[in-house]
Amino acid sequence: MGSNVKTFTFEEVAKHNNKNDCWIIVNGKVYDVTAFLDDHPGGDEALLTATEKDATTDFEDVGHSDSAIEMMQTYFVGEVDTNTLPAKVNNNPPPPTLAPAPAYNNQSSGFIVKMLQYLVPLLLLAAAFVIQFYAKKTSPTNGEN
Repeated sequence: MGSNVKTFTFEEVAKHNNKNDCWIIVNGKVYDVTAFLDDHPGGDEALLTATEKDATTDFEDVGHSDSAIEMMQTYFVGEVDTNTLPAKVNNNPPPPTLAPAPAYNNQSSGFIVKMLQYLVPLLLLAAAFVIQFYAKKTSPTNGEN
């Protein structure tokens, strides 16, 4: 890439954050992906949400192919001055200080609801058969009078 590589500040790159002008930062390099928005397999929204931040983690989490990584060179416009990148935001919430959650979870309660959806109609059907059986057994027959 040589010494002719342009270096941008984070603020300069962050200004390019829309469908008509979209730049992203991946591994300290700046890419103008505006022309690729319509062709991106993940849709343009995936690239647009990668603006105004260091998108390295987002890019790596997806697991792009080698050909996709090679294709990026087409859109390379320079490097970002890493000293101008904002401090990493801790996206992990602090540990809860409230009382612990109940022992059940949504998955197990969902299972119970599904079981009840099958069991209740079966129980009603069984009750109807039992009532009909005893009603026939206790009703007088025609020849008993």
